[in-house]
Amino acid sequence: MAVQAKAKYGRVLLKLSGEALLGDRKFGISPEYTKYLALEIKKVHDLRAQVAVVIGGGNIMRGAAVAEHGIERATADYMGMLAMVINALALQSQLESVGVPVRVLSAITIAEVAEPYIRRRAIHHLEKGHLVIFAAGTGNPFFTSDTAAALRAAEIDADVILMGKNAVDGVYDADPKTTQGARKLDELTHRDLLDKRLGVMDATAATLAEERDIPIIVFDISQPDAMVRAARGEQVGTLVHSR
Repeated sequence: MAVQAKAKYGRVLLKLSGEALLGDRKFGISPEYTKYLALEIKKVHDLRAQVAVVIGGGNIMRGAAVAEHGIERATADYMGMLAMVINALALQSQLESVGVPVRVLSAITIAEVAEPYIRRRAIHHLEKGHLVIFAAGTGNPFFTSDTAAALRAAEIDADVILMGKNAVDGVYDADPKTTQGARKLDELTHRDLLDKRLGVMDATAATLAEERDIPIIVFDISQPDAMVRAARGEQVGTLVHSR
């Protein structure tokens, strides 16, 4: 059977954790691994799919973790949003170095380095063939980058959320790192994520994806071609859907 040469999904929202930029480091950004990610994302863009990205900031700072050490939670979350902007700029630079036109749209005003997030502007960029990186989460404290991904996917009418995980090739019925015999699930529903508390994404994000009927594909970002295969509609990782 011939491999499908074009994307199954016309508009894709890619969710990356901040840790995706670590590579083999324990903190910060690995330029080499970020370049690898850029090349993997380019493969999807080359399918003529419209691609948007939401990236977390956990490789630099997690607001919730900082708040545990005495910094006010809202302030800590804003600090985390700035970390997301840093990651967005790093990914933008590497994507541009491999020939992908990129626009960074930030949910907090930071005009010197990013455009403000405006829904219609984001869609306009996508329709022109630009890859769009949504920076700074939702722009509000107390919401995760998972929620930002589901929200932006709903706002731009994305056909799918591709959720790239680090060295985890899908959703398991238990933590495969701590539970021997944990079973990988090929597909499940958004409701399963919520009822079984499988830890793939937070409840707010899963609920929004369910309400908007946005499928989610959870896959291992470290596996070459996994992202482009998922975009083509091949069986990769775990498919989360409403029915």
